[in-house]
Formats: sequence, structure tokens, C-alpha cells
Amino acid sequence: MTARRDTLAALKGTLARLERGGMPPASPHAPSDGSGLVPLGAAGLDAALGGGIARAALHEVHAEAPVHVPAATGFTLGLARRVAPAGPLVWVRQRFLDQEFGRPYGRGLAALGLDPGAVVMVRVRDAEDALRATLDAARCGAVGTVVADIWGAPKILDLTASRRLSLAAAESGVTVLMTRAGAEPEPSAALSRWRVRGLASEAAEGGMPGRPAFSVTLLRHRAGIPPRDWSMEWDREHGRFRERTALPGRLAPLPAERTAAPPVEPQSIPFRRAG
Repeated sequence: MTARRDTLAALKGTLARLERGGMPPASPHAPSDGSGLVPLGAAGLDAALGGGIARAALHEVHAEAPVHVPAATGFTLGLARRVAPAGPLVWVRQRFLDQEFGRPYGRGLAALGLDPGAVVMVRVRDAEDALRATLDAARCGAVGTVVADIWGAPKILDLTASRRLSLAAAESGVTVLMTRAGAEPEPSAALSRWRVRGLASEAAEGGMPGRPAFSVTLLRHRAGIPPRDWSMEWDREHGRFRERTALPGRLAPLPAERTAAPPVEPQSIPFRRAG
């Protein structure tokens, strides 16, 4: 209980510093069309969504299977990069996921075009703590985006809990992106729900791994947008998604952190920690 209280207290202290201007403000956000929709960069996807993904809302991203959790995480972080490129990102993550899939790596985030110094990592024990921390962060208007990684189908993550998160996002203007692993989609108040699996990246020059690639399915959208599939990749240089033709043959999921980058001397890249 003491560790749990310490983690949540540290998060509240970090959020208080954000509100006092201890970190850069969440604005400017990614360009939108004036309706609160942020284009993701892939023309077909943006057209199907009526302009892009909505800010100040709750969105769910499901990994198709445990092996695709890294791909789902990479897709979610790409969404966060588009929604609030200059705002602090609060990343709430159950420790179990670190044990199963590895801890987030600063250079991997930088390879996606994110600033590791603007990421506040909150590691929690279980789904109850994750939801509490996510709700606290979603109520802080100084935050750009909240990413919450939830494992399994905990009973506490019900329709009522998702409604609280959705209302908090709408009131504060913060976008909440929830990555789900090891769970089937269930009724929720999320504005959109996605399913992601990894694709083999196209080889870059010299045979190096290419851009992170995803097969993405829109499962549900509360605006009535019909389900649809896309194959896309993340363009780190321009901070956007691009559509591509799916590769034939067997699909081999690749973690999003494996984007090719020039060799560099090892050095530590600090995260902002809360817990």
C-alpha cells in the first residue's frame, strides 16, 4: 500500500508542476481543421475519419494478440505524436508489461520522433492504480496526451470507468489513448476503437530495417464510421502515418522501436519519472 501511495503522490506532484508551468504547455497541438480533428497523415485514413482523429476524447487500441503488443504500442505512440507533438505525454504502464515486453527505451522513443524528456513514466502495480493515475492525468489541462497500457480484462475497467475517462478528456482537452493487451473488445465510452498487428517493414537502403509498419482495423467509431482496414507505416522524419501496399507472404511483427537509425555512441536519455 505504501508503494501505491508513493506512486500516486509522485504523479500528483508532477501534474501540479505541469500546471504551474514546470514543463512546456500542451499547445501548440497538431494542425486541425477547426473541428478538433487531427489528420494522421494517411490520406485514405483521414478521409474515412472525416478529417482525422478527435482530440479531447478517449480512444482504444487493441493488440490483435500478445505478440503484437509492441506494434500496438508503436501505433498508439504515433497517435500521441500527431495529437500533441509539443505537449507533455503521461505514460501509465503496468509493471507486468515491462516484465513481458521490456521497458520503454529512450532511444526507441526518439527514433519515433518523440522527446523522451517530455515523457512522464508512471509505473503501477495493477489496473486499479492504472485507471486512477490515468484519470488524474486526464484531468490536468497542461498534459498533451495520456497513454495508458492495460493488461487483460479487469472488472474495474467497465463502462462506467470509461465514461469517467471520456468526460475528463472532454473537460480538460487532453486526449486519452488506451492500449489494451490480452483482452477482447468490450462496450466502452471510447470514441474510437482500433485493432493493430505488426507487419514486416520494407527494407531500407543497405538492407537495414525500414519504417515501422502496421495492419490497422477501425473496429468501431461512435460517429457511425464503418469498420475498415488499412496497411500503413510510421514516417518518423515527418511525424506522420503513410499508407502502403501490404506485403505478400508471412507477416513478421516488428517492435516499433526498431526503426533504422544511424549508429550513435551510447548515452542515457532521461525520462521524467512519477513512480
